[in-house]
Amino acid sequence: MSDEHNDPASACGYGEASQLDRRDFLKTTGVVVVGFSIADKVAAQATGDRASGVQRGLVSGPPDPGQVDSYIAINADNTATLYTGYVELGQGGPTALRQVAAEELDLDLDQVKDVRVDTFVSTNGFTAASRTAAIGGTETRAAAAEARRVLLEMASEQLKTPVRDLTVTRGVVSVRNSPQRSVTYADLVGGKSFNRKFEQVAYNGGIELPRKSSDNAIQKRREDYRIVGTRVARPDIAEKVRGTFQYVQQVRVPGMLHGRVVWPRGQGAAGISNPTVVGIDETSVTDIPGVQIVRRRNFVGVVAEREWDAVRAARQLKVTWEPFASTLPGHETLFDSFRSAKTNDLIDTNTGDVDAALSRGVHVLSASYSGPFQSHGTMAPNCAVADVTKDGALVMCADQGIYQTRNGVARLLGLPVEKIRVQYYAGSNTYGSSCYRDVAQAAAIMSQEVGKPVRLQFSREDEFGWDNFGPALLSDLRGAADADGRLVAFEYQGWTHTGGGLDTTSQLALGAPPAGNIGGGSPGPGGGGLFSVHLSQMDMYDVPNRRIVNKRVVGPGYLRTGALRAPMDPSTFFALEGMMDELAHAAKLDPYEFRKRNISHRRWLGVLKAATDAAKWTPRVAASKLSSARIVTGRGIGLGTHHLPQNQGNRVTYAAAVVDIEVNKDNGLVVAKHVYGAMDAGLVINPAIVESQILGMSVHGASLALREEVQFNQTNVTSLDWNTYQTLRFGDHPGVTPIVVQQINEPSSGAGEEVLPAVVAAIGNAFFDATGVRIRRYPLTPRRVLAALKSV
Repeated sequence: MSDEHNDPASACGYGEASQLDRRDFLKTTGVVVVGFSIADKVAAQATGDRASGVQRGLVSGPPDPGQVDSYIAINADNTATLYTGYVELGQGGPTALRQVAAEELDLDLDQVKDVRVDTFVSTNGFTAASRTAAIGGTETRAAAAEARRVLLEMASEQLKTPVRDLTVTRGVVSVRNSPQRSVTYADLVGGKSFNRKFEQVAYNGGIELPRKSSDNAIQKRREDYRIVGTRVARPDIAEKVRGTFQYVQQVRVPGMLHGRVVWPRGQGAAGISNPTVVGIDETSVTDIPGVQIVRRRNFVGVVAEREWDAVRAARQLKVTWEPFASTLPGHETLFDSFRSAKTNDLIDTNTGDVDAALSRGVHVLSASYSGPFQSHGTMAPNCAVADVTKDGALVMCADQGIYQTRNGVARLLGLPVEKIRVQYYAGSNTYGSSCYRDVAQAAAIMSQEVGKPVRLQFSREDEFGWDNFGPALLSDLRGAADADGRLVAFEYQGWTHTGGGLDTTSQLALGAPPAGNIGGGSPGPGGGGLFSVHLSQMDMYDVPNRRIVNKRVVGPGYLRTGALRAPMDPSTFFALEGMMDELAHAAKLDPYEFRKRNISHRRWLGVLKAATDAAKWTPRVAASKLSSARIVTGRGIGLGTHHLPQNQGNRVTYAAAVVDIEVNKDNGLVVAKHVYGAMDAGLVINPAIVESQILGMSVHGASLALREEVQFNQTNVTSLDWNTYQTLRFGDHPGVTPIVVQQINEPSSGAGEEVLPAVVAAIGNAFFDATGVRIRRYPLTPRRVLAALKSV
């Protein structure tokens, strides 16, 4: 287990124990593995791994992904260490990877350790889009199986016994019929390299490619698993409960200054309203001792020895900014703007003859749905610590992809990427592209400018005002069912806008426009990108005539966007599942029965049955038991997934939710009382972790559906705190019944995002069941609810 709660100064090579000044440390960074009690083991291996190309801790990575040594080391005490680049965001991924490695190596879980994710140590794992189990698990399983084969080959030679006659328990290899003849993994290879290559799984356009060689080690049969598939506690939980866990916000190093950025109050239109400094009144902070103003082009910040002095200086420093242009549509007219804008259209799916089938349908409906820009809303603003010298840089931050952060920091500092070392420290994680990369880059700029280590933490206003928001979506749908309630046609057109990139800091410091495409997207196949409706890949409904059109709004003029948990899916499924409920109601069918008639896929039916069984679903037509009472109740069903085929080799995670709600007709308050969330993520490595994920997704989904909406006017974002950006409070959280549908013989497909859109959809459908009124724009805020109830 890592000792992340230890003193960060000594753990990072600073302080008396290291006997290095900060410049020498940065020159020799890698002599110790930062923050871990197994540093001596890693350092010892570093000199022995040169033949395999792995010089762990000595040179910048990532190491060769085809080398066993890049992932696993066997230590002198007969334990193993994992070096995967997947981080702990609260999802339990690193624990699951330890289980995978222990299983394939025939070790107990307490014999498998991991280390802080570090660009001088770890593989290039990007912790996003449910990749940890799906991709990281595949990599780890293959490397561990190959490592076990090498160990058994060595044991066979030493014990003069064929491999087939050997058995392994806790890393001790014994002769099956003569157990006194044995040798440990440590005896065989402890502290030395494997120097063995293996072939990793590769993808092209989302399709898993065949292996060039069939010589990879045979992995353990699923029926022989004893660790994978079991409920194992995450090792970080106890420390977090006790308050002893060390977050990045708590990292301190000798000689460190505290920093704050000074940016405009809320972003304007990305690509148009680029912040430009007109002037700085340096006398406005002269009453605060020791304050330094940091400026690089339009990047402005302050540093001080005391954190409170930095906070005060950031509030007092008078910076005159060029006024933002009034080019935003305002959140109330956002979707009118989408509809009237020029778009690049991507025909995602066009099968059959949708128009002809719609004309023949018995139950034919059309509707428009919409979902807003939404914030990541970190519980604690993002933070990073950077120490930059002319020889290199060390950055400690909370980032889903440390190698991506390394590249951005190198560009800003004008240093080669191999001189930048990035280490992961957990933050208040947000499942998506919040401001963690911006804060790391900003800390690095400040450190380079002042020549000292700088700890930079954003303010709440910085975090909300300059977030990379989850994108808004406008959806037009048409659907038709026959007399038996079977779908005959379905059309989905979705308008969205993306742009601004993820690098406000570099935009300010380099004087460059925002990175990435500002809206539009290419009109051909593959042009949909991340923020697209992926319904063609979602095969839950059997519809012979189907058309899906992604309408990418062209040009600047909207907020900057980034990935927010299950990107686009809450709005997509709010619309899709809302239309399915509308068709069920038109056909006078129970919502569950309607879905069963139109789904043949066994795994979609499996999660649907699991959720409705847990909820003790009673068949009836929605809104058939309306009440005149002041407080009314309803329940709804929703399906959901998050399918990014380029990341997961066409692996789908299947999810369904049933949600019970209460609606107060007097004040418009909607309360999600209970969520029954079911998920089929293929082989679930750790059911307890997945249940926790379902809990988190259910609460998050309820908050998105009922509260969260970024406010902005024609010039800038106005949601700058927890009052102007509302979320569910703890007392409003629903009860949750999580259901894991284990599929031990299927590939793991990830479990971090899929129940969330199902919950958003189910809440919308439950509101109709309770009131007989359909709201097609979320969140279902009291103001929106009262207006809808008064309109009928």
